[in-house]
Amino acid sequence: MKVSTPASVLVIDDHPAVRHGIKRALHDAGLNCCGEAATRAEAYAQIAHKSPDAVILDLNLPDGSGLDVVQWIRKNSQEMAIVILTMSEEESQLIAAMRAGASSFVKKSAPISEVVAALKSSLDLPKNFSAPGMALALKNSQAATLLTQREITVLKALTQTGTNKELAKDLFISEATFKTHLAAIYRKLEVSNRFGAVTKARNLNLF
Repeated sequence: MKVSTPASVLVIDDHPAVRHGIKRALHDAGLNCCGEAATRAEAYAQIAHKSPDAVILDLNLPDGSGLDVVQWIRKNSQEMAIVILTMSEEESQLIAAMRAGASSFVKKSAPISEVVAALKSSLDLPKNFSAPGMALALKNSQAATLLTQREITVLKALTQTGTNKELAKDLFISEATFKTHLAAIYRKLEVSNRFGAVTKARNLNLF
């Protein structure tokens, strides 16, 4: 959707300094900050009252998840641009934001120019999700869904100390079967050792 300039943007973040920085960047970009919110409850009220063209939204709010706000917006509007701005480094959060209906996903560590660029793109195409690292996140997410329940059990066992033979015994399976599951896990998660498998599993919130 093409939105006439200046587009109205609601900034939702519980840190005053972050809101101030975003407001300044919006002003410099010729956009209008129509309001601020520091909590999920305030966000609902402001969105209902002001009907902004876009929101810039933190995922972690004092009274709940920003994803709830995304889902609420999408029940009422398919045209509002929703830019997620977060400290999270977890790929699972990116996937969750995409599935909830966000337009863009930007890390707070990114330059403010990237936030503004994501916002402008989202105003034009609010339902076309974009995010740095999206392709890799999707690939990893798909790999995670390919794991069987038994493979996840073996994966959890890797967090314990012990040899393959000892871990296999704890799971009441043979060492050969344990190694077969390990080979499948490493292939699906695209890792080559225990440490890599456990690290990726935690990043994907598998346990």
